[in-house]
Amino acid sequence: MRLKVRFYRSETGTEPVRRWLKSLPVEVKKSIGEDIKTVQFGWPLGMPLVEKLSPHLWEVRTKFPNGIARIIFTVDGDQMVLLHGFIKKSQKIPNQELNTAKTRLRNYQEAES
Repeated sequence: MRLKVRFYRSETGTEPVRRWLKSLPVEVKKSIGEDIKTVQFGWPLGMPLVEKLSPHLWEVRTKFPNGIARIIFTVDGDQMVLLHGFIKKSQKIPNQELNTAKTRLRNYQEAES
C-alpha cells in the first residue's frame, strides 16, 4: 500500500512541519524527503528508519552529518500525516517535542471526526 503524505494543518491554517522543513538546509531536506518517500512506498516499516513511539505515533529518523532529524507522524487510512519535526540532540526525545506531537494528533483527530 502506498501512503499519501499530508501535512498537519493547525486551526489557524499553518502547516508547522512544512514551515520547519523549509527552514532546513537543502541537503537535509533532501535526505528527509527520501526517508519519507521510503516510508510512503514501504509502509509498514520498522527500525532503523521508523520507530513506534506510542499508539498512533511513529517517527521517521533521518541521519545527517550534524545530527538526526525526526518527523513524528500518524497513519490515518492511506495517509501519512506529518505532525511534528525537529532536530534531536539527545538520546531521548524531549518531552516537549513528544507533547507537541500528541497535541497535534488530538487536534487532527478531533478535526477529522
